Amino acid sequence: MDPVPGTPFGVVHLDVPPVTSGFAVGSLVSGIASILVSLLVFCFGVSGPRFGGAWAAGAFTVLGALAGGAALVAGLLARRQIRRPAPPPAVRFTGRGLATAGLSCGGVGLLLSLLGLALALVLQIT
Repeated sequence: MDPVPGTPFGVVHLDVPPVTSGFAVGSLVSGIASILVSLLVFCFGVSGPRFGGAWAAGAFTVLGALAGGAALVAGLLARRQIRRPAPPPAVRFTGRGLATAGLSCGGVGLLLSLLGLALALVLQIT
């Protein structure tokens, strides 16, 4: 409790527990989803070159790229939110590790989706 100068009153600062950032959790979920979708890109690209697997791989590449991009953006927003200093009565955010994992998974998922599409196109041409 801090006294207010010149008055008989005081100010009490309540300790607000830190909260896990929703952006960090969303980043991790979206990053994992982009990795799983990139596995579909590889499956369709490798198993179906005779049946137009490149078309299906291309469609899933768009989905994987969107999920990976969303993971990257949400991870960067989460890191900014966590890094921002908060005065004592404000809510503090945690989840730096979740945000970092989301950034990593999103980047890997995006890269794997693009590599799977390239493999599907190479197999379709040959």
